[in-house]
Amino acid sequence: MICFPNAKINIGLNILRKRTDGYHDISSCFYPINLCDALEIVPASINSFQVRGQNLSPDQDNLVTKALRLISQEYSIPPLSIYLLKTIPIGAGLGGGSADAAFMIGMLSELFNLNLSTETKEAYARKLGSDCAFFIRNRPTYCYGKGDEFLPIELPLAGYHLLLVNPRIHISTAEAYAHVKPSVPDQNLQELLQLPIEDWKTHIHNDFEYALFERYPEIAQLKNDLYELGAIYASMTGSGSSVYGIFKNAPNFDNKFKNCFVWQGELS
Repeated sequence: MICFPNAKINIGLNILRKRTDGYHDISSCFYPINLCDALEIVPASINSFQVRGQNLSPDQDNLVTKALRLISQEYSIPPLSIYLLKTIPIGAGLGGGSADAAFMIGMLSELFNLNLSTETKEAYARKLGSDCAFFIRNRPTYCYGKGDEFLPIELPLAGYHLLLVNPRIHISTAEAYAHVKPSVPDQNLQELLQLPIEDWKTHIHNDFEYALFERYPEIAQLKNDLYELGAIYASMTGSGSSVYGIFKNAPNFDNKFKNCFVWQGELS
């Protein structure tokens, strides 16, 4: 069985406060995009895991194998050969690892007739990472709490063009949070997202940008470049380092983003 775990972008990301459990309360909109990994599981005589496409090693801490171990604690899962082709950049704010884990849970449920409900799959995913559960339903969502509590949201973005640029800088979540200053904004993000997209540039922000742009001015420059190309809205996604722009039409950027990972496609 094969599936194609997709990435997400953050439209707005506010770091509200640090929690007593060590996590942070956030508010954000998670929006799925069609940049995908490929994940395949095949019945085998012994468990094995192979990953290709990124500078990764098949270690025991990969979220895909963690998902398998988690499900195996309660269900009898026979040995599997797992093949993961990474296209989504890692340490990039795109949720690729979380998507892989969530899709693994879904595949195990389907292949072995576990009949896990959506809510049960989300509960498993929450044990693996704060944004893993989002990829179970995998639709535009207003997220709060640790990023694992959800409300549906309607955004009129279908047909807009997305240009995503990753400067091949790996930023760990720990590094990003170490320099952020939590604060509650004057206006609620959930309400700001209902503004016309043309107004987002002024009102909707990613709080990680303030510190990370000082540390990595090349990321800040990418955001400026996207606006110069005509983006209606541009932002860093997640804790970086990817930056995206939303356009009415596909921009002509020629060789503007040399040495970067670049992906473009329509939003749905």
